[in-house]
Amino acid sequence: MNVNDTEIAWSILQKGGYLRTSELSEADVVLLVTCSVREKAEQTIWNRLKQLTALKTKRLKDKTQLKIGVLGCMAERLKAELLEKEKLVDVIAGPDAYRDLPRLLTLAHGGQRASNVLLSLEETYADVMPIHTSGHSAFVSIMRGCDNMCSFCVVPFTRGRERSRPVSSILEEVSMLSDQGVKEVTLLGQNVNSYRDVSEAQFSCSELGSRLSRGFSTVYRAKQGGLRFTELLDRVSLVDPTMRIRFTSPHPKDFPDEVLQLIQERKNICKQIHLPAQSGSSRILQTMRRGYTREAYLELVDNIRKIIPGVSLSSDFITGFCGETEEDHQQTLSLLREVGYNIGFLFAYSMRKKTHAYHRLQDDIPAEVKQRRLEELISVFREEANKVNSTLIGSTQLVLVEGESKRSCQDLCGRNDGNLKVIFPRKDLPSETTDSRTVPVKAGDYVLVKITSANSQSLRGQVIGHTSLSDHRKSETIPDEQVAVC
Repeated sequence: MNVNDTEIAWSILQKGGYLRTSELSEADVVLLVTCSVREKAEQTIWNRLKQLTALKTKRLKDKTQLKIGVLGCMAERLKAELLEKEKLVDVIAGPDAYRDLPRLLTLAHGGQRASNVLLSLEETYADVMPIHTSGHSAFVSIMRGCDNMCSFCVVPFTRGRERSRPVSSILEEVSMLSDQGVKEVTLLGQNVNSYRDVSEAQFSCSELGSRLSRGFSTVYRAKQGGLRFTELLDRVSLVDPTMRIRFTSPHPKDFPDEVLQLIQERKNICKQIHLPAQSGSSRILQTMRRGYTREAYLELVDNIRKIIPGVSLSSDFITGFCGETEEDHQQTLSLLREVGYNIGFLFAYSMRKKTHAYHRLQDDIPAEVKQRRLEELISVFREEANKVNSTLIGSTQLVLVEGESKRSCQDLCGRNDGNLKVIFPRKDLPSETTDSRTVPVKAGDYVLVKITSANSQSLRGQVIGHTSLSDHRKSETIPDEQVAVC
């Protein structure tokens, strides 16, 4: 989300006459795009602001100015503290105030401290085409805000209520990215699969309500009308059949069979689903106001795997939530074992102001207990993920190359359909032309990688050939032994 917000803000600033620099020493303005979901994310920003203090002081001694801005969720949540206690900050802009950045910076350059943190019921930046700068994969925002009101989550208070971007604007951006050579698009939102476009008459006249997964509920009334996520996903996937489509972050309640069947049927929609569980205890899930039980969640997992064989599952878990007992913790460990996720994001709970938990519950789990439980979650997740990922040894995976591996310049890395990192040695491959030349594998290529080893974090293998998304899909009906011969 912060990557996408940065691209939106940069598009607006560029039209306002600003130039972007990658060198801090050249900058007249430094803007920090922030997150408030967890305390650690905010602490990172506080530390960064302290680091910038010395630079700003030095600039003043040299009779030059450096303006510092804080954008996004932290700006919305801590506006008073940022303005009053941190004299370093000149500009504060909430998630719905990026259009106002040129005016705010003009005020700052005039010596004033400026802020705009007003939330909107309508802002989607639909007419702002983000300036894409992150290679062959791109994020496309389809909705903003969240209505779920989970008791632990600050998002509804920092990013506002749900509102969906018009489908025509989304399709225009995806088409533009396709023309630029982007090979993979991730549809983005706080609750992406609750998408509901009511911008056109034929959508708003629909009498269909929300279709929830079986056994799931919400704290708000079902919303009527609009073009839903299934239709959007269908249309986006048809823009460019050679472009991979992903989406994040969804809520488990919004996975009716229609969505799952489309993912299975449409070849360029990745067979990977993020399914945030948060806890394996029905009691804690109720306290979290998640709208489902452990049993309903497991039934959904079974249904997903029945409709999409071989699907890759990822999840979020929070340990040490208010009132969590050792029994609750053990139930979360057992859920990790029972499901077997390929990818996991695990965190110790940190209380956030404004949330239901802040007003109604007690953050009563000691920090050392949270840490111990987190370490146990990580250990069990890695054990199970290692088992799941090891089943891919010997398979041939389609990988979109991202670039050089962080650990060795001799290796390249990319992602497979299931969003697992795949690492493989650099290798020149035969040219697709009839001559005997070879060409290097580079970022943006689709390659076939034969998997030779796996762990809980990644796969390793040997690249065996260039391909395309469409060619690979055609070969999926051929038995593995024939693919190896080809």
